[in-house]
Amino acid sequence: MRASFSLAVRGIVAAFVLAALGACQKSQSQPAAMPPPEVTVAVVQPHDLPANFEYVAQISGVREVEVRPRVSGILEKWNFTEGSKVAAGQSLFTIDAAPFRAVLARAEADLVSAQASFDQAKRNAGRLRPLYEAKAVSQKEYDDASSGEQVTAANVKAAQAAVTEARLNLSYTRVEAPISGITSRALQSEGTLVQAQQTLLTKISQIDPVHVIFSFTESEHLKFTRAMADGTLRLPKDGRFDVKLKLADGSEFSRPGKVDFTDVRVDPNTGTIEARAVIANPQGLLRPGQFARVQLSGGVRPNAIAIPQRAVLEGPGTKIVLTVNAQGVVEPRPVQVGDWTAGEDWVITGGLKAGDQVIVDGVVKARPGSPVKIAQAPPAGAQPGQPPQGQPAQGEQQPAAKPAAKTDAPQPAK
Repeated sequence: MRASFSLAVRGIVAAFVLAALGACQKSQSQPAAMPPPEVTVAVVQPHDLPANFEYVAQISGVREVEVRPRVSGILEKWNFTEGSKVAAGQSLFTIDAAPFRAVLARAEADLVSAQASFDQAKRNAGRLRPLYEAKAVSQKEYDDASSGEQVTAANVKAAQAAVTEARLNLSYTRVEAPISGITSRALQSEGTLVQAQQTLLTKISQIDPVHVIFSFTESEHLKFTRAMADGTLRLPKDGRFDVKLKLADGSEFSRPGKVDFTDVRVDPNTGTIEARAVIANPQGLLRPGQFARVQLSGGVRPNAIAIPQRAVLEGPGTKIVLTVNAQGVVEPRPVQVGDWTAGEDWVITGGLKAGDQVIVDGVVKARPGSPVKIAQAPPAGAQPGQPPQGQPAQGEQQPAAKPAAKTDAPQPAK
């Protein structure tokens, strides 16, 4: 009895083992189908995009003047504090005036002598005039007297001009500020011999407002011109862009400005076109020579298409995006890209049309020709790259995840 029961138990166990092995072989021979990967798409919808541009710029005073002496002489005195504000007409330097006073005195004496000679010649001509009319003197005597009067009158005018010049030179020994502004350091020390119109004494900069000088390349100019011609770019009237400055420390200057000048010439040395903006600077934060980045806004790209940069892939010699067709199958699409927008989007100039579904998230899981599951399409009217409803926008805080249920499975070591 015991032997037969043992044999029966062994048979049942063997049957269970054979059944289990058969089930394993069946499961290995017929694997379960994997669900299609889940992706997030952005529906392409053309809309007007702001056209912004950014360039390296340098600050300069709206008026910058080099102060040079008008007369030669010994620099006698400084009359200002270096780096301070000065008003137009304020005395900056004094040149030794003694030699110029002497020249003025000599010119005034020459004027007195010339005036006396003129008066004498005038009296002589006056005496001879009635005698000449009475035929009492010859024509030559009268002509000599008249010529003497004219020559001495010219000598008086020359002497007067010499006096005026001497007075001007004497006044030029007081070197004045031609404009109001802030001075640089004095470049010549007291006691130095300075030369008229040559020696640089200091510089004055008017820094409220300031000029922001920047340049763009010839190729950019051609691209802008063609884009405006075909209607894909619209610039502000007369090129008067709104301007913001980004300073060297990354901060943004508080006051906006306007572009007020664009050169018509291309610099043959650099191949660039110079432009200029003007910005108010009442606190003097901006100084001449300072570098910054100028941001231009006010242009528009009408009916443009833009998608997030992360959706654009590098292909062989081109750029590619992955789209989802009406059957839910992934299709690669070569595209032509343009400029960056203010955010993280890339302007697409060719290869996409309204209504196309571009894969934004899950690109790694998508395979061309394979089906995918769209997580949730953005609502109608949403801009390309906007996250679906229920998902936080980029930069927003993710909601806290719910704590996982406790299990008896061992947890990985931290």
